[in-house]
Amino acid sequence: MCNHLAHGELRNCCVEEIWIPTPHWSSALLSSAFSPFSFFSTLVVSTCHSLVVGVVGLYIFWFDEATIADPLWGDPSFVKVNIAVSSSYLISDLFILILYWKVIGDKYYIIHHCTALYAYYFILSEGVLAYIGNFRLLAELSTPFVNQRWFFEALNYPRVSKAYVVNGVLMTAVFFVMRIASIPPLYAYIYSVLGTEAYRRLGALIQCSWISSCVVLDVMNVMWMVKISKGCIKVLSLFRQEKARRSLQNGKLD
Repeated sequence: MCNHLAHGELRNCCVEEIWIPTPHWSSALLSSAFSPFSFFSTLVVSTCHSLVVGVVGLYIFWFDEATIADPLWGDPSFVKVNIAVSSSYLISDLFILILYWKVIGDKYYIIHHCTALYAYYFILSEGVLAYIGNFRLLAELSTPFVNQRWFFEALNYPRVSKAYVVNGVLMTAVFFVMRIASIPPLYAYIYSVLGTEAYRRLGALIQCSWISSCVVLDVMNVMWMVKISKGCIKVLSLFRQEKARRSLQNGKLD
């Protein structure tokens, strides 16, 4: 997730190419790839990454019998590919964050990326917790809606426009389902395996790393959910006010 700029900073950012969702979006996207650094090019990469790992993650979640049968020690072959793709993206995004810190630096994304990479290390190196790691990757399905909000901001879409409001509602709903509603089942599963032979075989380091990394990521997810919810409520309120104003105006005109 690469929504690193505050609203004011976003408007002041020098951008040579902006991906605009029009019939000519493909040419704009290709042009962006070959232009100097742009905040919007990072959003395009972020969206592509989230769609790839999210869709593959859904397939693994529903159909990869090896990991479903044993979430702690199941064959991680397919999952490793998905997590390797995500890890590559996180590493590249970290470099961009550090290199352009004055423009898009954000300490929370540094914490998020480093925590995720630390957890993914054990999956890639030890071949454990594959199903759990993939389950966490499903959170990326909320990222395209978050990124689209920044595109709308850059294109000066009114906050009361239907496209902005619909995206905001979808962003809030998907973020909640993928990042918040998934919290209770995850910790319920952790509780259910505590003390089992499979859990003891993980060793103290992996056990602590698994739980601590989940706690750090979920605290940030809850924090972001609160901000997103407040923003959604505000936008819906503005949309209703604008709709009422237009209705009143139309009534007077009639």
